[in-house]
Formats: sequence, structure tokens, C-alpha cells
Amino acid sequence: MITVRAPGKLFIAGEYAVVEAGNPSVLVAVDRFVRVDLTPSVGKGSIHSEQYGRQPLVWYRDARGIVLDHDMRPVDYILSSIEAVEQYVAEQGITPRFYDLSVSSELDDVSGRKFGLGSSAAVTVATIGALNTFYELNLTRRERYKLAMLATIAVSPHASGGDLAASTFGGWIAYSAPDREYALGLREAHGVSGALRADWDGFSVRQLTPPSDLQLLVGWTGEPASTSRLVDDLRDRRWVEEIRYSDFLEHSRHYVDALIGALDDDDAVGVKNAIRGARRTLSQLDRAARLGIETPALTRLSDTAEAIGAAAKSSGAGGGDCGVVFAEHDADISGLLREWERSDIRHLALAVHPSEGGLDER
Repeated sequence: MITVRAPGKLFIAGEYAVVEAGNPSVLVAVDRFVRVDLTPSVGKGSIHSEQYGRQPLVWYRDARGIVLDHDMRPVDYILSSIEAVEQYVAEQGITPRFYDLSVSSELDDVSGRKFGLGSSAAVTVATIGALNTFYELNLTRRERYKLAMLATIAVSPHASGGDLAASTFGGWIAYSAPDREYALGLREAHGVSGALRADWDGFSVRQLTPPSDLQLLVGWTGEPASTSRLVDDLRDRRWVEEIRYSDFLEHSRHYVDALIGALDDDDAVGVKNAIRGARRTLSQLDRAARLGIETPALTRLSDTAEAIGAAAKSSGAGGGDCGVVFAEHDADISGLLREWERSDIRHLALAVHPSEGGLDER
């Protein structure tokens, strides 16, 4: 059996703006995982995941490619990952084989509510990692990221892929998204193999060093949010207020660049100032577009952190899910956590999952 784990993620800064190709963001991978177990099979394959219920989803191949053994085909990141890898395998002249996949996740609470830690991205990265081992493809990390990106934008064309990058590369990263239409065009024109070999306009990723004088805390509001809905909602309306949107992109870039510079310099004050600037930028976007990014619970999470001298903001698309806090090591963390408990905000005891090799390590 082949077992691959992929970590979840948290956005630190650059949300929404990152969906525009080339705009910077900062993310971290966290030490909670999606696990995929792959077992070779014969004649047909199956996928067992909690989202399909107790019965495994059976698949086989015919002239159309991967076919599910029932009438309704769910739009799904696992299947899209399988299809992308199978296309690459066929292009390499490798004989396709059957396998059973079993998926389990640590990115939900005991009742199944998602923490907003990027479970879709993690299952995509883990599935591709398992198939990379199964078929002995020897893909580099960048190639696995690109393969995951092709699988993801086949399902969600506006996805930035920041969560895929954090899950693939680990640690702290500075990330900007590729032009997804260009990437899809590469796949259509040159296949998956050609798309993996090509340079992708807008895409960049590099490792960052965490601040030595600050600790990262994560609070969960218990309110699940839909990133794709919020991002699509903004894209549907942004042209009406194009000038405001351009201003937002400029301000977001300013504070993300400031954060990256402060992390490079290990400047704790600079990190906190950049986080506060990023929060103000999202608040301005929220007021203009009325997306509901910072919910009352996220405001409470951030304001109680500010009261102990920390800097805080929502993480990801907002509308619920998590907030992140940067506090000095001697800050009154116990007092902050008591305030969170009184506000029904749950402290998630997460640590950053480190990078397991360089950006191009196999």
C-alpha cells in the first residue's frame, strides 16, 4: 500500500488579490493532513471517502476515459486529479493500471465541519502524490504543483492555487498565481506533459523564514465559509467598481510586499504593521463590495488580539472559518484565549508544517 499525506494551509495575507495572476500572497502549511492510501486493484478501481458515504465509489475505464459506476458524476477534485494523472500517464506511454483510493482527513472537527484549512487542495495534492509514487513518475515538486493546478482549475477555474502551493511545498511561502486560462490552453494544445514542461506566466513561489520574535496563533469561529462563492461573487461585481478594485489590488500588493520584506529581515514590528495593513485593505474591500469578509466573530477574534499588543486578521476568504494572530512570545496569550472562549472562538493548536525539501526537490 502507498500512503501519502498532504498538509492543510492558512492564508496569511494577499487574499482575493491572489486570484489575479502575478499578485503576491503569503501562506503557511499546517500540521493537519489529508491522507490518501492507494492499493493496487484489478479490473476496476474505487474511491472511499467520507464525502461519498460509507460505500466506495467504483470506477473503470472505457474509450471515454475514467467512468464512474453510477449515473451521476460528481464534480470532484479527486476524480479531476485522477484524470490529469491518467492523461499524463497515457502521454508517457505507460500502461494504465487500476487502484483503490481511501481518503481520510484531519481538516474537519469531530462533527465533520471544515476548519477552512484547504481540504480540497490537500486531497488533490495527496492524490497526485500517491499516483506519482504508484506509476513511478518521479515528478518534481513544481511538476506536482502544476499537475494539481491543472486538476483544480478543471473543477474551479478561478482558484488561485495558493492552497495547492502551500500543501505541495510546505513551510512559509510567498506565492503568486499563474494565468489559469493560459495553463488550460497549454493542456489543450500540448497535453499535460507539455503544460508541465512550459513556464507559466504569473506563477512564482519561494520559501520564507518565519519571524523569530513572534508566535502564530489560530482561532476558528466555527462558521464554515465558501471560498469559491465569495471569490466568484467579487469577480461578478468587480467590473462595476473597477477603480476601487484596482486600488484594492495596489494596496494588497503594497502590504504583502511589506510583509515579505519584514519576514526576510526578521522584523517583528514590520510583520505586525503589514498584517494590520492587510486587515484594513480587506476591510475596505468588504465595505465596497459587501462580501461579508470580516464577520462579527472574526472582528472579535482580531480586536481581542490587538488588545494584548498582537496583530490579527481573517485568514482566507473570510465569511467565517479562521483568523490568524501574530503575538510576541511574552504576550498575555492566556488572557486572549479566555476572551476567545467567552466569544465561542476555538483556539486551534496548529504548528507550521515545515518544507520537506527545496522547491524543486523530488
